[in-house]
Amino acid sequence: MTTMLFPRSSYLSIGDHEIHLTTWGDPAAPALVLWHGLSRNGRDFDTLARHFADRYQVLCPDTIGRGLSSWSAAPDDEYTIPAYCGHAVALLDQLGIAQCRWVGTSMGGLIGMALAGTPATAERIERLVLNDVAPRINQSAIERIKAYVTIVPEFASMADFETFLRTVYAPFGHLTDAEWRLMAETSMRRRDSGRISSHYDPAVMRVFAEQFQDFDMWAVFDAITCPVLALRGAQSDLVEPQVAEEMTQRGPKPRLVTIPGCGHAPALNTAEQIAVLEGFLAGI
Repeated sequence: MTTMLFPRSSYLSIGDHEIHLTTWGDPAAPALVLWHGLSRNGRDFDTLARHFADRYQVLCPDTIGRGLSSWSAAPDDEYTIPAYCGHAVALLDQLGIAQCRWVGTSMGGLIGMALAGTPATAERIERLVLNDVAPRINQSAIERIKAYVTIVPEFASMADFETFLRTVYAPFGHLTDAEWRLMAETSMRRRDSGRISSHYDPAVMRVFAEQFQDFDMWAVFDAITCPVLALRGAQSDLVEPQVAEEMTQRGPKPRLVTIPGCGHAPALNTAEQIAVLEGFLAGI
């Protein structure tokens, strides 16, 4: 059983892509999918995944163009929410998972929202957690995100790269030194020059910058019928307070929990944040 508390790495062939998957827990246990945000990868959830590995098969994929997954030769077509949804369904199919609980941070929440709000895939999502994401996103926050993700700086050392991550992702809230170091080690790649840059395909961010204008998924959100928990970082600029409140009155009418000490998006790594998920995922 002890081995279930450590991550297992695998690669799945989905279409023309190789999708990297970090898995925790017993493969026979109920499935819990943790899907990361725009410029991140599945290893962001190590703390959360380890916590739930005693009762779930926890799946933490790297979206194409990030982490250890392959990059796209057709970024304008494939670095999109519909394409990611297709990959998610194919991943569940390959693993023989008919239903799962889904925790999605930012982009990962949009993927979960799209799956749960589309008739053909709605039954795949048993319970849905939207971590600091909404059917309507504050445009000024999108502009802020564009400012740092569309530029891929290079660094001479891991120490410099980690300092950069600590600055950019300060809104994630409190991370331990070990968690910051893990983020650095799982977010880096060496360029031909030997210098360090971030793990993701720069085309991911170009497509994001071009396509995320006048964003609106209210129709999809309103169609969701599974139980939903909405989390919002108290200082989030992505999910405006009035939009978060509107979510509680529409569609699945989720319970809204505001996470103190965080902006966009809570890292879901502290005891207090994990406790919020416990009962909801268990159906209590």
